[in-house]
Amino acid sequence: MAIDPNALVDSSAKIHKSAEICAYAVIGANVEIGAGSIIESHAVIQGPTKIGKNNHIYSFAAIGGDPQDITYEEGQESNLVIGDDNLIREFCTINRGTEKEKSITRVGSNNMLMAYVHIAHDCAIGNHIIMSNNASLAGHVRVHDWAILGGFTLVKQFCMIGMHTYIGMGCQVNKDIPAYMIASGAQTRVRSINAEGMRRRGFSANAIASIKRAFKVVYRESQGRLLDHALEDLEASESDSPEVMQFVKCIRSSKVGIMRGPADE
Repeated sequence: MAIDPNALVDSSAKIHKSAEICAYAVIGANVEIGAGSIIESHAVIQGPTKIGKNNHIYSFAAIGGDPQDITYEEGQESNLVIGDDNLIREFCTINRGTEKEKSITRVGSNNMLMAYVHIAHDCAIGNHIIMSNNASLAGHVRVHDWAILGGFTLVKQFCMIGMHTYIGMGCQVNKDIPAYMIASGAQTRVRSINAEGMRRRGFSANAIASIKRAFKVVYRESQGRLLDHALEDLEASESDSPEVMQFVKCIRSSKVGIMRGPADE
């Protein structure tokens, strides 16, 4: 265990012998840090927080702070769980959960959180996600695997970002974005499918073509009829495409509605 003598580590903290805690880092009570993780100088980690293996948390990150929720009271159960192999850059803030949502905020594995990213209470972040500088999530947001959020993206509470989505810089997301989509613009809309992202991650040409057809049905041909009817058409015509079924699932499970498309402008 490499703990610099100038680090402040609470006696109740559980730190793996191969973890590294640099000078002037602050590790609070009820914090667990897994094997190979590095906590840079001046980072602050409060508990209850559990951090997995091989994470790198950079200087001035504030991890595991109290929820920014007026209903939260000190002493309530409140936890943060972070997986493995994450890069958490300077000045990131990640808050613990509240009793409204099982008292837990979750961050998965293999994520890159760039400088000044904020993840609020009760969020659930998947794996292989990139959040660019100053991207911010309000409470109760869900971000699924392989999503990319551009710099200064703002996501409203209770929204869902589907897997393999791409959100451009400076977007204001106030509705759900289904899987495999691209959203962008000052007046944020779903513009197209994330074909390049899908290609880079090994999706077949058939899978990409299926998502393209699904996008057309929902965002270009559904005007004047119920969205549910468009989804029923997809469930019948694209039932052999797991990608389209995932796209449909995102829309059907939405509690706040989905972002509008270019045909709605």
